[in-house]
Amino acid sequence: MFVFSAMTARLTLPLPSIALLLISPLFADDPEVFGQKFPKLDGLATGEWWTLQQPREPKPGAKPPKRRPKKMINLNVPRDEVIGFGIYTHDRGVLKLTAQLFPLKPDEAQEVRLEFKRGNKWLEAAREDVMFPGWSAHFRIEKWDNTADVPYRLRHGEKAVFEGLIRKDPIEKDEIVIGNLSCNSSRTSGARPQIVNNLLVHDPDLIFFAGDQTYHHTQHTAGWLEFGLQFRDLIRDRPCITIPDDHDVGQGNIWGENGKKAESSAGPTGGYFYPARYINMVQRCQTWHLPDPSDAQTIQREITVYYTNLRVGGIDFAILEDRKFKSGPKGKIPKMGPRPDHINDPKYNRKSVDVKGLKLLGDRQLKFLHQWGQDWTGSFMKCVLSQTAFCGAVHKHGSPNNRLLADLDSNAWPQTGRNKALREIRRAWAPHLCGDQHLAVTVKHGIDEYGDGPYGFTSPALVNTIYGRWWHPANETAGANPVPKSPLPWTGDYEDGLGNKISMLAYANPEDRSNERKRADGYGVVRFKKSTREVTFECYKRFTDVTKDQKNAQFPGWPIKFHTRANDGRKVFATLPKITVPSLDHPVYQVIADKTGEILYTTRSAQPMIEAQVYAPGKYTVKAGKDKPEEVVLKSFEVPAK
Repeated sequence: MFVFSAMTARLTLPLPSIALLLISPLFADDPEVFGQKFPKLDGLATGEWWTLQQPREPKPGAKPPKRRPKKMINLNVPRDEVIGFGIYTHDRGVLKLTAQLFPLKPDEAQEVRLEFKRGNKWLEAAREDVMFPGWSAHFRIEKWDNTADVPYRLRHGEKAVFEGLIRKDPIEKDEIVIGNLSCNSSRTSGARPQIVNNLLVHDPDLIFFAGDQTYHHTQHTAGWLEFGLQFRDLIRDRPCITIPDDHDVGQGNIWGENGKKAESSAGPTGGYFYPARYINMVQRCQTWHLPDPSDAQTIQREITVYYTNLRVGGIDFAILEDRKFKSGPKGKIPKMGPRPDHINDPKYNRKSVDVKGLKLLGDRQLKFLHQWGQDWTGSFMKCVLSQTAFCGAVHKHGSPNNRLLADLDSNAWPQTGRNKALREIRRAWAPHLCGDQHLAVTVKHGIDEYGDGPYGFTSPALVNTIYGRWWHPANETAGANPVPKSPLPWTGDYEDGLGNKISMLAYANPEDRSNERKRADGYGVVRFKKSTREVTFECYKRFTDVTKDQKNAQFPGWPIKFHTRANDGRKVFATLPKITVPSLDHPVYQVIADKTGEILYTTRSAQPMIEAQVYAPGKYTVKAGKDKPEEVVLKSFEVPAK
């Protein structure tokens, strides 16, 4: 028996016991791995894994199975290749790096060595034990100097080596580039050369995988290694954020509900279906390399959390877990469709599903977002990352003939929780990036009015072979205020099936999901320009070459460019008197409504002068400071009604 600490990620167990744990040949049948109910969970990477066979192809002339077996990668690799990949981030003087290994055999070393190249010499920096289950090793290097590129290599035994580069923080760059990716279908195995090669051309400063890195539900280690092999040439030498979504933890959908036990892997009752040890293994492999959690307190069943923030090049990214605390719909709202999470009744009362007490992000994450939005240390602009979208920007689900009014799996529901989250995101003038929906869209969220909230960009599925979706209004008519000269017919203001206001700016519907070049596979690129405070969303097709055909490389409707101020889309009523803060070139300032005490927004000025705007008559106070709004610089200034 061993204990996993979310803070240290080390085994608190004597070395002899570790050896016994790792060399036991009984894991595939041992109920103590993930419990008696799930003896084969992650079975391809446990027990005598080297004796296991991959699913066989049917014999010629045999009746094909109802569901074709998934092809899995070979885990019994040559022993000089047992280090699959490395993945890292660094911030606040701490480098965190995970080494992901293929399963080890009983007579092999159970540790990984980390070396850095200093001058012409490789110098060992640390050794860490390989953790089971999951076969990962985790390195935490403090007092990290982020001002220089440092080559690294991971070593196991005498021959296995994996090399990469710890990039310096690109703080001197004016434009910071982010890759936005999600939904890596396991039904299409093999390499992803077009996507990887194109992204290497874009040369992003950070890669963000929003979830569903693997769809091998009960075989995460094999699926995670498959993902790593597909993208390791991209992630070996730049910081990378990976956050697991429902399929990564073996569920069709997930409403985490603070970690309770779910009734089934479909998940609508709320909670996690598989054992906490499996969930924690997935999260450890995929998220340990992120900065330390903002609040590491575990939830029910000792399931760990990882929500945090990461700063790269002066852009501050809040990393959310929008599934972890969310309420499950079954038994809490009236059933109005074929499933507890699907609504098809056009006459239903939208308020009937927005029940008091339902959670979306949860109180802890909302508190984190509120505090994050006011702390601008080391940052010029902000951005929020999570698994899924804060709206239902989809009309057809699964097939072109399956029209669905509302899907409670997205962050469109519950509506009150959705609006609370968007208000916090708006207060930081932050756009939102996500995946999950298998449909690329860019929207402008509305909270009280159309367009008064932040921009949202849902990346296309990397490989769109699982559950296609389409934006296709039933009346096939553009909404009010359509995008001028858009090549797309259905842009403008709409309500989603839950009554949330959205302004559709661009979408990339699949043309033909039976043709891999017409499934709308692809990826997103986001550019943050610090000098002008502009953000640009770009959306690229998978089967293209950006070096040869830049004109046609993106889906119609993109790119989309906007000023970060536009993430607060409320109509400006007045501009407060200009304020100069002595000795501060780019002060952080905050505007507060005196009557309610509400923080309207906090941001860093792009110039020495503060020009704060407000949205209604009343009295307002402005605070300012170097990195946080700590000093009152304008007290109770009254804006009269016009």
